Amino acid sequence: MLVAAAVCPCPPLLVPEIATGAAPELDAARDACTDALGVLAAAQPGRLVVVGPVDGAGTESYPEGAAGSFRGFGVDLDVRLGVAGGADPRPRLPYALAVAAWLLERTEWSGAPVEGIGVGQSYPSGLCARTGRDIGALDERVALLVMGDASACRTLKAPGYLDERAAPFDAEVARALGAADGAALTALDTGLAHELKASGRAPWQVLAGAAEGADLGGSLLYEDAPYGVGYIVASWS
Repeated sequence: MLVAAAVCPCPPLLVPEIATGAAPELDAARDACTDALGVLAAAQPGRLVVVGPVDGAGTESYPEGAAGSFRGFGVDLDVRLGVAGGADPRPRLPYALAVAAWLLERTEWSGAPVEGIGVGQSYPSGLCARTGRDIGALDERVALLVMGDASACRTLKAPGYLDERAAPFDAEVARALGAADGAALTALDTGLAHELKASGRAPWQVLAGAAEGADLGGSLLYEDAPYGVGYIVASWS
């Protein structure tokens, strides 16, 4: 059963070495992510599952120790998922899960075993919920670290340009995540999320499925769009 969850954005810019001179602009988001991970640790889960977006319409599994790298951004920085064993180069972590691995290393995670699941950005809502229910049944005490961004269309300079639907969409997502409202997350419009380039839609719906039957409350820790992309941090416990 799900006992806690942390929801974090997944831009590689969270890693200060990548952001360089702009690094302080996301300090508040980094601090909020640290607080959210603290909620996970306090719940003392028996298993931690990291869920993040990947390309495609299916799912991919990543074992503890799976390696990721930020060398594609010109930074000589490698990470691995969790703390047990050596790095397993098969398969390579997608960037969203590499950011999660960096967050776990940054907070010196020493709790439950960690594994990762990548969820395709076009994965249907119903299958997301089913995947979440399957995750929730893995252990008596399961925690989730859910990675994903809100819309990428909040300003003219945003990756997806300005879309007036983006701010209301993000506001509803922030409300739902802050209230642990799984039904609202499940009801998110898949097509609209795709048009707004919201990479978190599928991972959030996995969270909603995992939380079915669990009595969890939510807390919104951070919500902003510093680069025209919605970044939301929340915790459920």
